[in-house]
Order: sequence, then C-alpha cells, then structure tokens
Amino acid sequence: MTTLTTAHGCTALHARGERTRTAPATHVTPQGAAWLTSASAHPRRTLALWEARPGLPATLPCGSAFDVVNVPLVLGRRVLDLLWAEGPGSGPVAVHRGRMLLFATPGTAHRLPALLAWEEWGASRPAPAPLCHGRGDAVTVPPLAAGPGPSRWLVAPDAREPWLPGPEALLWAFVRAARTAAPTGPGDIDFSFRGSSC
Repeated sequence: MTTLTTAHGCTALHARGERTRTAPATHVTPQGAAWLTSASAHPRRTLALWEARPGLPATLPCGSAFDVVNVPLVLGRRVLDLLWAEGPGSGPVAVHRGRMLLFATPGTAHRLPALLAWEEWGASRPAPAPLCHGRGDAVTVPPLAAGPGPSRWLVAPDAREPWLPGPEALLWAFVRAARTAAPTGPGDIDFSFRGSSC
C-alpha cells in the first residue's frame, strides 16, 4: 500500500539533506487562501466571497500565481510520492473529480509538454500527456473547508508564497512515475494523509 504520512509541525529532510521543510498542511490556512485568490483579477473580493461560502469550490485563473498540472489519480499519486520521497517535495496538491492537480510555477504549463516531447521513452510506452493549465486557463479548486465531495486538498496551501515545483522537477517525477509498474488493484493505493509523530 502506498501512503504519504504527515503530521502538522513535523519537519522532513530535503532529499539531498540541504535544508529542512515542514510537513504538508491538509487544511487551507488564511495565508493559503490569500495566495490562491491572488490569482484572480479582484483578489480581495474573491477572497471575501469564498470565505463567506467556504464549503464551495472556486474557479481560479492560472498563469500568474501558479500553473496546474492535471493528471490521472494513480499516476499523480506516484508523482507525488516520488516528489516527497526522493525529490524536493511538492507545492499544493488537490484532487478534483478523479484527477490530481499539482500546483507549479507559472510557465510550467508551457514548458513541461515540450520537455516531455523530448523525453526518450525507449521500448516503454510513453505515459499519457498531462493536462497543463497556464495563462488563459482556469481550474476549479477544492473548498476552503474540508468536507465530503469530489474535491479535497492533499497538500493544502498554507503560506502567502508557497514553494512550487518547476517543470524540471515535475518532468523528473512524471517520467519516473510513468515508468514504474502499475498497482495490482484498487486497494493498493491509499489517497489519504495520516498523522504520525516526528
């Protein structure tokens, strides 16, 4: 079973031991909500409307504060596991209607498909291309308040300027995840975060 274990306030070592970072948040903080809505043309109004109805998802434009890489859940989970286990970690990550949304630096939506096109897949079959949302696109993100439904945060925005992976980090994780063996059944992957002690 594949799981990603986190606990609020724990620290994790960077894959190369260069720095430490905190474990991912699973609830959107006020700073994270402010960052998300900074992508809109009217951030204060958007934030006020969203805070008035925190149980509803929101549609936000991409390309200025963030881009989004949209992949199938199973592949996305492998990408996320690799980013946290062997890479630099991830930025915010959401699940929406059976897809995983990986938030990335602006410009990633343009650059990642070009990098994937140059990848040599050899005898292996190339993975399906991710849907990349950048300037001119918009995505629906989960509600501020956690609840039942098709949308939820796996790694919620918790800072006014969260760290976001760029196209190179996502290329590395995407290619490695695509080349790994698929799970044998639906019970092999656990999409929840579990608390643990540090």
